[in-house]
Amino acid sequence: MKKIATFLLIGIILVLPLSVKAISTSATSSILMDMDSNRVLYESNPHTIRSIASISKIMTGILAVESGKMEKTVTVDDTVLKAYGSGIYVKPGEKLKLKDLVYGLMLRSGNDAAVMIAKYVGGSVPKFVKLMNQKASEIGMKDTTFNNPSGLDEKEQIGNFSTAYDMALLTSYAMQNEDYQKIVGTKKYTLKTNKNTYVWHNKNKLLNTYQYTTGGKTGFTKKARRTLVSTASKDNLNLVVVTLNDGDDFKDHMNLHDYGFTTYQKYHILKKGTIKIKGEKYYKNERLYIKKDVDYPIRMDEKEGVRLNFELDKKKQLKNNGKVGNVEVKLGEQTVYKVPIYVEKKQAKKKGWFHLW
Repeated sequence: MKKIATFLLIGIILVLPLSVKAISTSATSSILMDMDSNRVLYESNPHTIRSIASISKIMTGILAVESGKMEKTVTVDDTVLKAYGSGIYVKPGEKLKLKDLVYGLMLRSGNDAAVMIAKYVGGSVPKFVKLMNQKASEIGMKDTTFNNPSGLDEKEQIGNFSTAYDMALLTSYAMQNEDYQKIVGTKKYTLKTNKNTYVWHNKNKLLNTYQYTTGGKTGFTKKARRTLVSTASKDNLNLVVVTLNDGDDFKDHMNLHDYGFTTYQKYHILKKGTIKIKGEKYYKNERLYIKKDVDYPIRMDEKEGVRLNFELDKKKQLKNNGKVGNVEVKLGEQTVYKVPIYVEKKQAKKKGWFHLW
């Protein structure tokens, strides 16, 4: 790996408060994270593993959305008769789209919806749980174990275990999907099936009480106590808050989001597309580019320490549009964010020739 260039980014004009506000919550575990960069802006016991209750349904929901079957019709079977706790109370023989079940899952926390989604998408509940854990591994949720699609941890249910940090990673991933965003940001959903008409209101009160809220998921069991995930966006900052075992969760979430919005500002560093690196000669005949903007949230007291590194591999065998390095954002000596650099091979011009007749 060859370090090509390091730039000290100065002259940044930011309007930020001069002091950092002290913040705390009533939660056993909590975290405030920037969803775009995954930078942690506040944390308290973020890696403590606990039962997470119905915020587990974030994983169930995103797997359903990604299945490509959202418009397919699902026929409810007798499995729902064994569901308990919160539900949407669909009946055997009732027909509705997978999309409708996901709305019932995320707005009303339907445990019956969770079971039907698992059976339809995974083929069976155990197979779907396997998909949940596979996706968790892909996302980087190192301290998470899913045992069911609902989050129930009573009676015969073992429960699902995770951390505030892992659930923030999951939510950041899920919120990249526009269909998922639409569902969790919906306040009211009306549905008519072959057996009934439903009007579902979202249990996430923040959608009505905190103007910047874009989504989230509530949860509660006697073992896990109150769990809550919420997302909010303002001034190009997209934040997620996760609290586990928090008796004053809605208030704490508003306070944490406010803290993030008043203390940090998203700094635009590089625009996606072609990049030019001063002094770079190895790839001078190729096009170097990045696929996403390089943006990062910083505080005013950090701005003079922000640096940008370009690191490139000298690869003899170039794969067209392959990764050849990283753009690194550094705060002081610490690398806090990376965006891959790709190379596009320029086509060699064919030499023209002609015939004399």
